Amino acid sequence: MTVSKHYRPLLLLFLLIILNGCGYHLTNSGSERFSVGQQIWVPFIGNESVSPSAQTVLRRALYDECHALRGLMPSESEGAANLIVKGKLLSFGSGAIAYNAIDQVRSLRLYISVELELYRKGETVPLWKGPLSATKDYQAQTDLAMQRNAEESALDAAGRIIAQKFISASEFSY
Repeated sequence: MTVSKHYRPLLLLFLLIILNGCGYHLTNSGSERFSVGQQIWVPFIGNESVSPSAQTVLRRALYDECHALRGLMPSESEGAANLIVKGKLLSFGSGAIAYNAIDQVRSLRLYISVELELYRKGETVPLWKGPLSATKDYQAQTDLAMQRNAEESALDAAGRIIAQKFISASEFSY
């Protein structure tokens, strides 16, 4: 059955009325999302873990991913920023997840857990607050320098995962 050209506008109008009448509505309007060109400030992230560098990697990942995915620019100061991200690193570590036939570690899993808060300039109540975590597997190395390099790469990847989760969670929660 085909619908005549004359009935198509009526059918579209009817469909819009039904969708509007049933309570369906689009969420997260453009005013609630991050806007290209806004400035973001990520001060020093507190560290309650054993890692001396994880908070720095996480801070850099937040800047990089917010810029790459939403066009946010790093602010030169908190006072000039539209958005402020505060947080603390709760846990960080790695552990063996696979062994070879002679019982040597073959693969490791890095884990990182943080709590982040997002504020608009001048506001004291966060727009979003929550815990985020990420894991990244990497191959064990016999050379200590290569092992450290593999762990740093895994930390970079986990930091990007957390930053991406932060963007999604903060945009779609308010």
